[in-house]
Amino acid sequence: MKDVLISLIVSFAVSAALGPFIIPLLLKLKVGQTVREEGLESHKAKNGTPTIGGLIFLAGIGVASIIFGKKYPEMMPMMILIVAFGLIGFIDDFIKVVLKRSKGLAAWQKFSLQVLVTAAFAWFLIKYANVNLDMIVPFLKTEVDPGILGLPILFVAVIGTDTGANFTDGVDGLASSVTAAIALFFIAAAFMLGGDAAPAVAVIAAAVLGGLLAFLLFNANKASVFMGDTGALAIGGFVAGAAYTLHIPLLLPIVAIIYVIEVASVMIQVSYFKITHGKRIFKMAPIHHHFEKSGWEETQVMTRFTVITIIAAAIALLSLV
Repeated sequence: MKDVLISLIVSFAVSAALGPFIIPLLLKLKVGQTVREEGLESHKAKNGTPTIGGLIFLAGIGVASIIFGKKYPEMMPMMILIVAFGLIGFIDDFIKVVLKRSKGLAAWQKFSLQVLVTAAFAWFLIKYANVNLDMIVPFLKTEVDPGILGLPILFVAVIGTDTGANFTDGVDGLASSVTAAIALFFIAAAFMLGGDAAPAVAVIAAAVLGGLLAFLLFNANKASVFMGDTGALAIGGFVAGAAYTLHIPLLLPIVAIIYVIEVASVMIQVSYFKITHGKRIFKMAPIHHHFEKSGWEETQVMTRFTVITIIAAAIALLSLV
């Protein structure tokens, strides 16, 4: 518990201290967000707001991981996902805002890089951290060996979770607050489940929680900085990595329910649009924009989605009792 609290405080302090320096630097470098023309009218005012702000909380997480990395080597696979996915996001952001290519990485390029990173994570998880792919079945208090399906499920779960985190980042404070709640869940789950890798999960989850809470000081409505793909892909990597390290990837659809809904809304919207040759189910996707178009304020979207995540986390913890 002492290490968990220190990790949280260190990450918060580093991130909170860096924010006032990094944000003006991003402004000076003109690393600003460009809102798409077909987007929400209320978001047009966000044009020019600095992005790539995920560097703020990633710095805090990085310092905490350096402090505790030697003591908890099981952190390594999770840090691989956080850093590597964050790097993919940074490349995407750099192409968009520095090279002024609005689409960033092509979909196949981003996916290919995610596959490579996920493969490296799986190797380190099994060979370095000695964590197998057995999964705890929610509410049944038992573990199952997925056998030959283990790796395919891992790739779907990791890349799907990462994509969900990316889609969730679209409203001031939304991805930050939702993922902070998920990080708190992993701290509690680590203490409940125990095991050799549990302390590492608790410590890194505390670092993520501390970093995101500090980032919310600058990212809550009205945001003075956005995390960008740099931050969104990194936190998605954390969520997937922590779930696998604790053997609870089957809980991802519950605790990360907002990620799931965001991804599903995009898939449904795109599929329906193609099938009906132009018709839409939602006013706009991802679904948080649908609610905005339905009259919700950004703060309402953030608060309600976070509340849903907290309740979902409680249900997920109950399934482990």
